[in-house]
Amino acid sequence: MSSTAGQVICCKAAVAWEAGKPLVIEEVEVAPPQAMEVRLKILFTSLCHTDVYFWEAKPRFSIRGQPIYHFVGTSTFSEYTVVHVGCVAKINPAAPLDKVCVLSCGISTGLGATLNVAKPKKGSSVAIFGLGAVGLAAAEGARIAGASRIIGVDLNSNRFDEAKKFGVTEFVNPKDHNKPVQEVIAEMTDGGVDRSVECTGSFHAMISAFECVHDGWGVAVLVGVPNKDDSFKTHPVNFLNERTLKGTFFGNYKPRSDLPSVVEKYMNKELELEKFITHEVPFSEINKAFEYMLSGAGLRCIIRMGA
Repeated sequence: MSSTAGQVICCKAAVAWEAGKPLVIEEVEVAPPQAMEVRLKILFTSLCHTDVYFWEAKPRFSIRGQPIYHFVGTSTFSEYTVVHVGCVAKINPAAPLDKVCVLSCGISTGLGATLNVAKPKKGSSVAIFGLGAVGLAAAEGARIAGASRIIGVDLNSNRFDEAKKFGVTEFVNPKDHNKPVQEVIAEMTDGGVDRSVECTGSFHAMISAFECVHDGWGVAVLVGVPNKDDSFKTHPVNFLNERTLKGTFFGNYKPRSDLPSVVEKYMNKELELEKFITHEVPFSEINKAFEYMLSGAGLRCIIRMGA
């Protein structure tokens, strides 16, 4: 990169010109890094639900002088990007980039929610609300922690078979019962689970996740992002009975200092990343990745840059 220091680089990038419209592969100009920034070449990236609905307005790229907004400070749907040094983590150089790139968002969020926040003990019981990519990562965390019972809760029973790969031992579909799902789980577990992790964003699920943990020591962790007008309601006695409610962002991982150790979990075969990856598409077909995500078919889709 020394030969391009201080220069604008022209490369391909997938640009969202309108919300909800297909991305367009464009030739973009990437500005040189400023103080405390680095310019990176992107070889592999992955798709998360965050990419589907979140834009952050800071210009870093342009096309023929027209600014393009920089996505959450990273913009990895470009062959080159510029980021702050605080967003860069040095990982094991032997780690395969087409696998560890999935750790950038949802997988680390779910994994950390269990390992860093819920902290189930070996032999304990854990309920996971929502069996999408984040929920499956939370289940993977429970498996790694040695939980003996991992109860998956989802409105889509088609997800149950896939969830078995991530250590889920039992399943509950709230639609199959005529009572609140927290009551169902309490009956299954003689009073409630030791830990629960909510990964849906539904305030109904959040309430259920809190009310399904055991009096005295139960801990519920909220991961999903609710709608702005949602409210969380529960009887105060649930707190008086010494249940604990926690929340987390990115699984309480600090990306720069903690992600290298998460990569090592994969390198040591403690964390199984391959089972999270359902599709790989070339950069030129990036819109297929969005179609997979929106249809629910792609838990995590790898995008192979330069193809």
